[in-house]
Amino acid sequence: ALTVRFITRRFIGDYDPTLEMIYRHMAVMDGEMVHFEILDTAGQEDSLQIEEKIKWGDGFAVVYSVTDRCSFDEVMRLCFLINHIHSSPKRSSSSEQPPVVIVGNKKDLQFDRMVSTEDGENLSKALKLPFYEIS
Repeated sequence: ALTVRFITRRFIGDYDPTLEMIYRHMAVMDGEMVHFEILDTAGQEDSLQIEEKIKWGDGFAVVYSVTDRCSFDEVMRLCFLINHIHSSPKRSSSSEQPPVVIVGNKKDLQFDRMVSTEDGENLSKALKLPFYEIS
């Protein structure tokens, strides 16, 4: 739903989070036209599938639900994998790390919240990554 909202500027209520999709989108960023290919994972991959998807990406939004503590608990592992895979000597060209941001989603569901804003902020500080909470 986050990806669809970025592309269409609308919230789509009917969304199947178990479907993996690749979205293509053009947008102007800092005055330049940028072509995005966004892999919206289903979040149900095994370790080998996750590694292949991480190799595919040039930048990452690691998204968790503030209403699901287990999804938050996966953030550190995913950020570690991104760092490990992209710093591997097997990777060609740049040794520069890809941009990564941590995103806490469903901020509007305050009564169902299981992960505090402070938890997200503390994790982002520990990992030295930007953090946002959105709805």
